[in-house]
Amino acid sequence: MRAAVVGRPIAHSLSPAVHSAGYAAAGLTGWSYTRIEAGADELPGLVAGLGPEWAGLSVTMPGKEAALALADEVSPVAAAVGAANTLVRRPDGTWYADNTDVTGMVEVLTGAGCVAGAVVTVLGAGGTARAAIAAAARVGAAEVTVVARRPEAVDELRPVAAAVGVPLAGAPWDGAAGHARADVVISSVPQGVADSLGESFDWRPGTVFFDVLYDPWPTPMAVAAIAAGCRVISGLDLLLAQAVGQFEHFTGVAAPRDAMRAVLR
Repeated sequence: MRAAVVGRPIAHSLSPAVHSAGYAAAGLTGWSYTRIEAGADELPGLVAGLGPEWAGLSVTMPGKEAALALADEVSPVAAAVGAANTLVRRPDGTWYADNTDVTGMVEVLTGAGCVAGAVVTVLGAGGTARAAIAAAARVGAAEVTVVARRPEAVDELRPVAAAVGVPLAGAPWDGAAGHARADVVISSVPQGVADSLGESFDWRPGTVFFDVLYDPWPTPMAVAAIAAGCRVISGLDLLLAQAVGQFEHFTGVAAPRDAMRAVLR
């Protein structure tokens, strides 16, 4: 059986190491997991050409919305956020879409001490920001402010916030520093986009800063947050948490979490 992570760029992805370690620990000797370089527009053709030996795909940027659109059935959480990071091939050849980013984010935010009533700032307005909004709702956030480079991108996220039941506000990218003192700051943007923001932020010690990136690490934002006394969550924490859900979708067996965590160390 085969599975892979799909996205662009993809060479940096550690998903093959994580899933392969899981296969080895679970005794799944006939399984393999690879990387596939593909953009959102290429995803439908790629999926259509996969044979029955394919159990599923992990989908990263920029294909999460495209993954949802091509699925035959979608989970309630994926439907709510309008994006999927997981495509599972069913025995009849149809595809099921889920979003384990949401459950993964809930796990790491809760582990970092995020509690009900938190004020949350999300940097970026793409597919990962959709998951961040849903995760914020699940941990009981009082409100979420999305800081976006395109004002219209915030409007595209309002149905997501309505679906998960959390108040949503928008802010311009050049006003990001004004939202640094939230209880939780989540950076969902690609590598390099937020590098210049960290030093301009008036960080509040105790703020949870969650950067979904993990390569390179630490990011400039993470360095600034650590220096200010924030609690920092790496994208590696999310990588493991969301991979556990994908592993169980693909294989049908419990994920050997300790072995998957160990390879990241």
